[in-house]
Amino acid sequence: MTPPDVPGETATAEAADRALRAAARHSAGRTAAVAGCSLAAACAALAEPAVLGHTLDLLLRRDPSGTGWALACAALTAAEVLLDAATVRLTGGVDARSTAWLRRRALTALLRTAPHHAARHSPGELSARLTAHAAGAGTVPAAAATAVTALLPPVGGLTALFLVDVWTGLAFLAGVPVLVVLLRAFARASGASVGRYQRVQLALAGRLAEALAGARTIAAAGTLRQEAARVLAPLPELGREGRETWRIYGGTMARTSALMPLLLYVVLGVAGMRLAAGALGVGGLLAAVRYAGLAAGAGAVTGRLAAVVRGRAAARRTAALLALPGLPQGTREYTADGPGTLELRAVRVERAGRTVLRDVDLCLPGGTTTAVVGRSGSGKSLLAAAAGRLTGCDGGRVLLDGVPLEELSARSLRREVGHAFARPALFGESVGAAVAFGTRPEPGADAVRAAARAAQADAFVRRLPEGYRTPLDEAPLSGGELQRLGLARAFCGAGRVLVLDDATSGLDTVTAREVEHALAHGVRAGTRLVVTHRAATAARADLVVWLEDGAVRATGTHAELWREPGYRALFGWDGNGNGDGDGDGSGGDGPDADGDGR
Repeated sequence: MTPPDVPGETATAEAADRALRAAARHSAGRTAAVAGCSLAAACAALAEPAVLGHTLDLLLRRDPSGTGWALACAALTAAEVLLDAATVRLTGGVDARSTAWLRRRALTALLRTAPHHAARHSPGELSARLTAHAAGAGTVPAAAATAVTALLPPVGGLTALFLVDVWTGLAFLAGVPVLVVLLRAFARASGASVGRYQRVQLALAGRLAEALAGARTIAAAGTLRQEAARVLAPLPELGREGRETWRIYGGTMARTSALMPLLLYVVLGVAGMRLAAGALGVGGLLAAVRYAGLAAGAGAVTGRLAAVVRGRAAARRTAALLALPGLPQGTREYTADGPGTLELRAVRVERAGRTVLRDVDLCLPGGTTTAVVGRSGSGKSLLAAAAGRLTGCDGGRVLLDGVPLEELSARSLRREVGHAFARPALFGESVGAAVAFGTRPEPGADAVRAAARAAQADAFVRRLPEGYRTPLDEAPLSGGELQRLGLARAFCGAGRVLVLDDATSGLDTVTAREVEHALAHGVRAGTRLVVTHRAATAARADLVVWLEDGAVRATGTHAELWREPGYRALFGWDGNGNGDGDGDGSGGDGPDADGDGR
């Protein structure tokens, strides 16, 4: 089941229309060229029957000027063909530019929002919204421009029928009300059907992405058939909606296709009678038949209308990303030469109407290491995200050396506050580029290697086929190696504050201890905020913050807090000297787990 795009269908439609208008303005010149070529082609098509009929009358009378008119008729036909070709060529360019603009805006909005807002949409949905739906929406500006000019030939053809002979015009006009009813019914039914189809398509894409991400779990559980059935469960509904869409489109086309020839036969019969009565010449008869054909082209407007309907429905899916609230950033540059003191003052963070962090007051002195511990769901990761402004605060504020983080520019904030995560994502062409990613100015090879050594990653990187130049997608990395490269990236760009959110959870005890030693002595001095489940890591910290149910239960050193049974229970200590405080099966982490007397 897909989440709602934007609260209220009306808001969704308005956001989509605003995005489409902005996309049209982005390619205004090319869209105008499409409309101009399409208009010129329509004018040529309207002029051609009159010129052709007049030419035929001149040639039948053996008038010498008939040859010149014949050449003019040929030129007019060639112009119509060339203008149609130019319209098609320009339409492709406008579609590509509009699609690229919509994708860029949607992706920018997605990257600027706080992670919990982006998490409303599954990876599969996001992929569908940024690819197929953005492409569908991108066709609307050109389709709308040509849909307007597509009305000119049928309207102009009907008008010309009255000018050629009023009775031929009246004969055709008799069927127009039926055509209008058909087109209106098509627009309404098609829009609803396409919207339903795209919603089911999103659900299917979301399930597929989930299955791909959990492929190992599915294989281990032996539930391949069940999972395949779950992923493909929306297919029947997708098929029904797809067939319904084509049924509506096909039914409308069939009815208009039956109506148009009937009207043509009626016009031809009336024109023949007028010719027999001497009220219409042969050229007039030819012009009447050709204009009736143009007027019958009103049925072709159905295709243009369908493209606009499908594009608007797709735009609603893409507009859901454009409507994501951005995380506000200031413009202030950090110029203070402070030690990196980080303060949280009455910080409150809410999720889904529930307060997850409440009234958090902390002061982390510059150059110290603070460990954050607590049970799962206590708010540790959210506290780390708020401290580094990966998410905003619903109350209170976070300050770095007295400067509110929300006032800092994004560039300045990311230069001074670095992050490492339990499951890092790596970007870059090579392993070395992944370590240097995001660091400004770009670090040299020596700095990259130093950061990798501090993260205990240098040894395995050197064993790769091309060392630090090994393409990232060709580097076979275990979970622990991936985590160490994420740490190396954080160390490479370390500023005044470094936030580690369970960033050593995949490392063995010895490696984790070496990384923490390097963090304290081999990486740029600064303030460290470390979310951890390891008692040994907490023991080496200068201060421990114990979170419980989104609030600070206690602060102090590990040795001080160890006196509390509830604190010991966090690390699996049963009160009888038994426990697996390190969380990795090594056991034996107590108040002085690392032997340093803390």
